[in-house]
Amino acid sequence: MTAFALEAEGISKFFPGVKARDNVSLRVRPGSVHSLMGENGAGKSTLMNCLIGMYRPDRGSIRIKGEPVQFQDTLDALRSGISMIHQELNLVPYMTVAENIWLGREPMKYGFVDHGKLNQQTQTLLNQLNIRQKSDRLVGDLSIAAQQIVEIAKAVSWNADIVIMDEPTSALTESEVAHLFTIIRDLRAQGKAIIYISHKMDEIFAITDEISIFRDGSWVASNHTAQFTLQSLITQMVGRELTQLFPKFNNAIGEEVLMVRNLTSKDRFHDVSFSLRRGETLGVAGLVGSGRSEVMESIDSGEMLIAGVPVKIDLPSTVIEKGMAFLTEDRKKSRLFLVLSVLENMSIVNMPEYSSKSCFVSHVKMAQDCMEQIRRLNIKTPTMDQIINNLSGGT
Repeated sequence: MTAFALEAEGISKFFPGVKARDNVSLRVRPGSVHSLMGENGAGKSTLMNCLIGMYRPDRGSIRIKGEPVQFQDTLDALRSGISMIHQELNLVPYMTVAENIWLGREPMKYGFVDHGKLNQQTQTLLNQLNIRQKSDRLVGDLSIAAQQIVEIAKAVSWNADIVIMDEPTSALTESEVAHLFTIIRDLRAQGKAIIYISHKMDEIFAITDEISIFRDGSWVASNHTAQFTLQSLITQMVGRELTQLFPKFNNAIGEEVLMVRNLTSKDRFHDVSFSLRRGETLGVAGLVGSGRSEVMESIDSGEMLIAGVPVKIDLPSTVIEKGMAFLTEDRKKSRLFLVLSVLENMSIVNMPEYSSKSCFVSHVKMAQDCMEQIRRLNIKTPTMDQIINNLSGGT
């Protein structure tokens, strides 16, 4: 018997203009939690997508319990004992929790879906995982955190021997993370192999047994978690020693640039007020479901003053004209155009500026501004014409 539940040897994957993975190997033991660490764009998610049949590796081989496999698609991988919790939620919003968990393998009766049995087996699964959720709730009505919990239940429902978790705690509260860790420990005790991807260092040292580090699409190191320190782990991830993790910047705080008064939304929040000064970073904190995102999304429903002048925000374009921008909680759903390029995504909110002097769009100006932002933000893309969907989730 092989000592490994999964072995990937010499995996390489190339997209148009992008070397996502180059000659990477990974070995994961049964009954262990193996972490993949690396900066955004290191290729962690791409490697996992190769392991579950979403991508076909251009080179390399995969073995499950010592047996070579070549997955034709994700269903083939699932049937072979590999399930995955994706970084980007992969649920159908207009279906129920039960329908999402068992999609494509629903219990049937007389040629129709047996909804009674479907809900019953879902509730049994949720009870086993100690998840307090109704099986007949529409997924679209749930918070991002609750949808993440449904994704976890869906992955576990396959009773897979290898479970991949790609940023599973990104939207979870502290108590929900502790609950997930209990599920992980139970799976590990059953002999399951867990591949865990996260940027949260405290989680890595709390739950994992081994760590593999990747940088710029290549393997760097693998070892038992106990052999790493926080500093050594970060140094190998970024390829240089960082003397300060959180350097202190002394910004001069200037005049007030934004004032929001008595912001109220029925059944969501009441009488919220805050102000922001030039050179200042204002944090909005709270548990998932406390209304943080809703306050920012509803900033147009209260009294607002910009540089001391009352402003009525009636359209998103008005906000842009006033020099404000909003980064949404779910970039895939409500922010990015995945089939368009980096250039087009960067430029689309500023189109009036690029066509202000004529009825034609200045592509030269668009390209200049795009290249400047790529340089300033160190965006990992081969060209500004790269399709957004081909980039990593972090990029």
